[in-house]
Amino acid sequence: MIKVKRIDHVAIAVGDRDGATRQLGELFGLCEGAREHVPSQAVDVAFLHAGVTTPVPGADRASGAETALEVIAPAGAEANVGLSKFLDKRGPGLHHICFEVDDLPGALASLKAAGVRLIDDAPRPGARGHQVAFLHPASTGGILFELCATPHGAKA
Repeated sequence: MIKVKRIDHVAIAVGDRDGATRQLGELFGLCEGAREHVPSQAVDVAFLHAGVTTPVPGADRASGAETALEVIAPAGAEANVGLSKFLDKRGPGLHHICFEVDDLPGALASLKAAGVRLIDDAPRPGARGHQVAFLHPASTGGILFELCATPHGAKA
């Protein structure tokens, strides 16, 4: 099927990105990484990393970190409708798991050919300069998966 390089991040949906980031960071000793507004998805995100002590401001990830925890919240008046509905229905919690792949367009084509329902037929801009695409939970056992490719093939 497709080749997954690694789990890039696990996303937690929250109503208050800054409050949740602070709370989770303090509770679990996580180091804060990139923090940004993602216009293409109408969300505010912050990344947290375990096992590191030195943040790299604005970097893709903290020095030495592998998998990140992404804290996502609907952003302002144009807030992500799907994420807002998710929070209204389920409250804060696990939102999606993101796999990094080498060839995102190729992975999407393979999955589509295999009958997997896609939310995104083509990659779109995501956080940290990544290209991203989501798979519909109806094709993945009820779990929302995201696929990502790092900018210019750089190590994430």
